[in-house]
Amino acid sequence: MAGTVLLVMIDHTGYRDAGDATAADPFGDVSVVDAIYYTTVTLSTTGYGDIAPVSDQARLVNAFVITPARIAFLVLLIGTTLEVLAQRGREMFRIARWRKHMSHHVVVIGYGTKGRSAVDTLVNNGLDREHVVVVDPSPDALAEAHADHLAVVTGDATRRDVLRRAGVATADQIIITTARDDTNVLATLTVRQLNPDAFIVAAVREQENAPLIRQSGADSVIISADAVGRLLGLSALSPTLGTVMEDLLTYGDGLEVAERELLVAEVGVPPQSLPDQVIAVVRDERVYRYFDPVVTLLARGDRLVVVRPAKELPWAPRPGTHNEEFASEDEG
Repeated sequence: MAGTVLLVMIDHTGYRDAGDATAADPFGDVSVVDAIYYTTVTLSTTGYGDIAPVSDQARLVNAFVITPARIAFLVLLIGTTLEVLAQRGREMFRIARWRKHMSHHVVVIGYGTKGRSAVDTLVNNGLDREHVVVVDPSPDALAEAHADHLAVVTGDATRRDVLRRAGVATADQIIITTARDDTNVLATLTVRQLNPDAFIVAAVREQENAPLIRQSGADSVIISADAVGRLLGLSALSPTLGTVMEDLLTYGDGLEVAERELLVAEVGVPPQSLPDQVIAVVRDERVYRYFDPVVTLLARGDRLVVVRPAKELPWAPRPGTHNEEFASEDEG
């Protein structure tokens, strides 16, 4: 626009302002304000015709410079409009697609660094992206979630109508990881009221807020500041130990922590004798460390928390035991 104004001012004698031809200015000379006005109405294709090129040079400039600029402006305007409409259309399509199967899905509230990492972990462990719904008010998070082929509900996660649109009432798990602890607490409380049975995992930055978010209904609370601080301290005390811990937290390389079912052949066996490195046993919804006397011998219905190579599927038995029955499948 500034370039067009400059062109008109350079050749202002080739233009005539018919609407400003008075006794004081019988020729309708074009001023700076007139040039700005002419450029605005011309590029926006309004064109009242009160200022018009009269010389051959001004008409050539209009034909070969200003007219292409007008077309470029229209293309930019229409392109931007179509892009916005297409983005909204994609969001509506994704929402309509997952609403057909709106049950037993995972809702992720907050799609920042922690939210993206949580989704990556879920997907890498076999969860279909179509079973993940992201809730976030940020346009940047919206664009990133769309790029990751996820359904997105835009809005404040502390509002009931937004959470209802995300299908919170029928979700199996909800991950809450916004940038503010107070927002996480309020979102947790609202989610728990809408879905008393869902498993809620919430993140908080500060230890002092953990009891509050548990009271709000979270089943599991991750204290991000403490976790990072502990990892920093371990790395300072022992670089090797820090490397191992980082390895366990990184997906797809080195070691992985996984939970799997107990096999029939493993019933009645001590946890330490299994090929997998068992670190905990889940029995009757309680977690016991592998050396706890309660789980000296494994029993039907137990689940194992193990450390194994990342190249093995973390949710499956070890290679060579895939055809064996799970102990939970043969209760009789």
